[in-house]
Amino acid sequence: MDARMALISAIADLEEEKALQLVRRRLAAGEDPMAIIEDSQEGMRLVGLNYERQNYFLAGLIMGGEIFRQIMELVKPRIESNLCPGQATGRVLLGTVQGDIHDLGKNIVNMLLSCRRFTVCDLGVDVPPRVFLHAVEDVHPDIVGLSGLMTISYDYMRETVALLREHGYRMPVIIGGSLVNENICRYVGADYWATDAMRGIELCERLVAQSQNVP
Repeated sequence: MDARMALISAIADLEEEKALQLVRRRLAAGEDPMAIIEDSQEGMRLVGLNYERQNYFLAGLIMGGEIFRQIMELVKPRIESNLCPGQATGRVLLGTVQGDIHDLGKNIVNMLLSCRRFTVCDLGVDVPPRVFLHAVEDVHPDIVGLSGLMTISYDYMRETVALLREHGYRMPVIIGGSLVNENICRYVGADYWATDAMRGIELCERLVAQSQNVP
């Protein structure tokens, strides 16, 4: 079994020590930390699938999340050393919308944005539309990022975007989640969408550069 499949399997099987050892080994070998994160996300997807199929109880889902959190702690220093440029960038307001408590993808985006020297305000999970509105009024972000994984999230995304527009917020709104697509983006009323962290980061950089007239 190659290193990639070994890590995915270790996480999917909730083998904490094995997963962490594999991550340390791959980091020591100089592997791309983003590839490690992608493999870890795949492992977590399998944990979620096992939970949906009732092969795991809630404790298994929580344990999978803890393994992932520890992996993120291991790879974060390497990502910071690889990605942190010197230029100042913009402000991003993030949050998982009301009715949804998934935050793995959002947390990765938060970390990577911070590494790119964005100022990030993370509102957490299960955030009602009016909390987003009040935060926009306080933070004055260049970009608002709405995260959601559940189908019910899309209605709350739509409500949040409508409320922001109603109160005059005209800066870009990006929705994120593994299941979002162009149709959902149009339904929600957002400007852009992303299904993976790196695409979201690159999109934020491009939008801020355009707003600041940076070549």
